Amino acid sequence: MGMKFGSFDSICETAALVICPLVGTDNGIDPSCYSRNVDIGGTLIFQPSTCCVHIAAIIMTIIMILHIRSKYTAVGRKEIVTFFYMYAFIELLAIFLDSGIIPTSNAVYLWFAAVYTGLIAAAYTCILINGFVGFQFAEDGTPLSLWLLRISCLVVFGLSFFVAVATFKKIAGFDYTKPIGLWIVYILWPLLCTVIYVVSQLVLVFRTLDDRWPIGDIIFGAFFFAAAQALLFGFSVTICNAVKHYIDGLFFSTLCMLLSVMMVYKYWDSITREDLEFSVGSKAAVWEVKDPLLAAGGNGPDYALAGGNYAGTAHYNYSEEDTASNFHGGGTPASLVGGVSGGQLYQGAGFNPYQQQAAHQRGRGYPPGAEREY
Repeated sequence: MGMKFGSFDSICETAALVICPLVGTDNGIDPSCYSRNVDIGGTLIFQPSTCCVHIAAIIMTIIMILHIRSKYTAVGRKEIVTFFYMYAFIELLAIFLDSGIIPTSNAVYLWFAAVYTGLIAAAYTCILINGFVGFQFAEDGTPLSLWLLRISCLVVFGLSFFVAVATFKKIAGFDYTKPIGLWIVYILWPLLCTVIYVVSQLVLVFRTLDDRWPIGDIIFGAFFFAAAQALLFGFSVTICNAVKHYIDGLFFSTLCMLLSVMMVYKYWDSITREDLEFSVGSKAAVWEVKDPLLAAGGNGPDYALAGGNYAGTAHYNYSEEDTASNFHGGGTPASLVGGVSGGQLYQGAGFNPYQQQAAHQRGRGYPPGAEREY
């Protein structure tokens, strides 16, 4: 491949990047092999297969954003969704730049390419900062955390946009024949952010999580990212010649980057748990029945006749119950008031107000006559 620091010559000869028509020479650098064009209504569409991947990436990103927004109390929800918004906008912009809908000869192509470059640098800055959200240096979702993320991304976007425009226009000491600054922003910075993010997440998993399964998501994400770079910068020409210009390395690189972004979502989803007390969702709560009377075996309450026990509740301990009451068939009658039971008060004859009045007149009311005080 022969990649050289600060030079896009070998890179653009291999891969059809967005910035390649604007660097190297006055007419840019053309790739040695690229996918075929498609004529639609008199308009040439470049990279048609890659455009299909861009559209699929936008659809998948919308789905991931909706899932993230549904986890109302998950850690880092607002921070990570910012990255996916940026990625969706990058893919939308890439459709117009890769396909040639905005021709490279048009004056506005330069500005769109500069915006595209700035968004890429800002998106990698966003994922870099998201890598430290789990360490809780600043509490996630707070104005401090969100504005730190937004301001950092905005600053990087502004610097990258300026470097790109200055390089394309040869102003402020920048030159498109020696685009060192643009090379750092477009090639080196994304690689550096990715490495730091992967290392930080491995440290986070090993230090704070008991579950090791998220490591698989990190490994797959790093693999797809590395595959995207290798297919784009190393095997693009080989692929293009092998399939007779129908597709090139840019198609597989874009696809692998989509899979890598999906692994970022999968990893974030696997390490975050929603606080069910404050969550809003469609899943019904599962309640565990603790009452032994309601947890009886069988389809319904099957009551046993002996001892007043219920079927399926023999393993419960009722040692605090009043086993000496008449209800359980043993012991003296239970006392109601004053140490005298209802049976003693009414002599087992039931309650009759007229009999009670006659008994009172005979001196047999409550309390017994021997205990009265006259």
